[in-house]
Amino acid sequence: MADIVEAVRTRQLVKRFGQQVAVGGVDLIVPRGGFAGLVGPNGAGKTTTLSMVTGLLRPDGGTAHIDGLDVWREPIAVKSRIGVLPEGLRLFERLSGRELLAYNGQLRGIPKEEVERRSAELLRVMDLVDSADKLVVDYSTGMRKKIGLAAALLHNPAVLFLDEPFEGVDPVSANTLVEVLRRYTASGSTVVFSSHVMELVERLCDWVSVMSRGQIVAQGPLDEVRAGRSLNEAFLGLVGAHGHGGGEEGLSWLGATSA
Repeated sequence: MADIVEAVRTRQLVKRFGQQVAVGGVDLIVPRGGFAGLVGPNGAGKTTTLSMVTGLLRPDGGTAHIDGLDVWREPIAVKSRIGVLPEGLRLFERLSGRELLAYNGQLRGIPKEEVERRSAELLRVMDLVDSADKLVVDYSTGMRKKIGLAAALLHNPAVLFLDEPFEGVDPVSANTLVEVLRRYTASGSTVVFSSHVMELVERLCDWVSVMSRGQIVAQGPLDEVRAGRSLNEAFLGLVGAHGHGGGEEGLSWLGATSA
């Protein structure tokens, strides 16, 4: 991996919540350009890791860099280069979609005319033109994800972080999101997204990092990680699937016909 140009790099990243170690020394590598997936079971530490990498959560140890910039020592420079679409997205619901983009543009210091131009294009490609002047509170889940992505892209970031971006999104909206993201990465930008949907990661990503119990257990080009198997098969082998459930013991009563 010595010849990789790194968009994201963490070294021994650690986060504890009381006695619980949520992230235990993560060395995450994401190459510049294209799609990179961060996958793992629920509770593996994906969201906590992304929160630290994007400056939303201070780590207890280790470092995080984006395009060579230290996330915690150069926060303003880093935040100007990233876009974030977090899980459990919270938006200003009493603004319309158009007003939300205008507000984000103002926060970013983008000239008003440029914000209007970019907003019009984003609303069009996100298929939100007819809903641009409706309040966000009346948006569906898919529409919220699309306007959230538009807001994250407005300042043309170098690296885009998405936490479970397709959760609860209908197939039509998901297809729109994918097409926009493909156009974005085609210019050399980077998308990092977490997911536990292996089929989606396998379809989109050329690089994948697998997390389990707060650790990176595999990382590299998709074909190397899956090693001739489907990504789902590789994933189950890497995270120890039998250790995460109750197996087949018990539940002998389940499905039995009542007397």
